[in-house]
Amino acid sequence: MVPAKSNTCWEVVGGTPDGANVRMRVSPQARKKCPALPEFWTARAIRTIDTRGRERVLLTSLNERRRFKPADIVACYERRWQIETSYRELKQSMLGMELTLRSRTVEGVYQEIWGALIANNLIRREIASAAAEAKLAPTDISFLRAFHVIQHEMMWAAVTPAYAKLPACLQRLRERLKSLPNPKRPGRTCDRVVKSRPSRYSIRYLRKDLN
Repeated sequence: MVPAKSNTCWEVVGGTPDGANVRMRVSPQARKKCPALPEFWTARAIRTIDTRGRERVLLTSLNERRRFKPADIVACYERRWQIETSYRELKQSMLGMELTLRSRTVEGVYQEIWGALIANNLIRREIASAAAEAKLAPTDISFLRAFHVIQHEMMWAAVTPAYAKLPACLQRLRERLKSLPNPKRPGRTCDRVVKSRPSRYSIRYLRKDLN
């Protein structure tokens, strides 16, 4: 399931108003890498309106119309982006955009991944608890700022004497989380544009008067 690009070309070969069957040509580059690919491939094109009111076309290989209805496919695509957001939280926010894990063994890799997943769930749980006390939605509290606050509290707790009261630490943590709501962003005033890619090499210009 992928969104169609603005320059995607296809030929309608059948279907119904809720989803057309389209045929697209396989790129020569893909067929060169895998000669077994056919010259054309078929998909189901479903038109939908996103949250910003823009029309989108989703291409999917789920052609069983009775089993996979358009509304279910659109809802599945929206849930998929929620999963992608969670991946971004793990890889960019929590792991610092590291390309590889620190562990050198298979058991260590499993332990590190499970540790990151457990930490993500605990952060989300504290965000949900703080949002409920502040009468906010859990998405109204920034995950990145909450992660930094909890990280700072854990570093402080590591050097605190053992007789420190844990409930008081958790209450102070939640009070800080409740003070971190996301600011309300105004709507976009300028249309999105494709920016020119900067050159990797410096360009040297020759002056005509020096020739």
